[in-house]
Amino acid sequence: MKIWRIVLLPALLLALGAGVAPPAQAFTAKTTLVALHKQGGFAGLADRVTVYTDGCARLSRRTGPTVDKCLTKKEMRTLRGHLKLLRLGRSEAQPQGADFIKYTIAYRGHRVSRYTLPASWSPVVRDLEKTLEKYWAPD
Repeated sequence: MKIWRIVLLPALLLALGAGVAPPAQAFTAKTTLVALHKQGGFAGLADRVTVYTDGCARLSRRTGPTVDKCLTKKEMRTLRGHLKLLRLGRSEAQPQGADFIKYTIAYRGHRVSRYTLPASWSPVVRDLEKTLEKYWAPD
């Protein structure tokens, strides 16, 4: 009878454990605070910076790895301050010619693309470009 207990107890625990869901945080998706996609130009840029509400960011370029890093509290304060002043406006039509850089910002459920940076966009774009330069590094 003892052998059955030894065999059945681990099997029972394994079966019960398989039905238990992992912690809720394993399934939670990060909420995006702001995202910048900078593309085009002579060099064929394809830079992406996505900053999440928790202060971490996902950084990528056309070539190389995608990097996940967290910003400092000061960097997040500065970015949030600039975001308060951000006015997205409307998307801009692609200008005639070639080699233009297209900036696309996604913020608060809106996505807008521009080829010339309005005054309220410049500090946000500068912050996100600094983040990309500081934290993205190919291995």
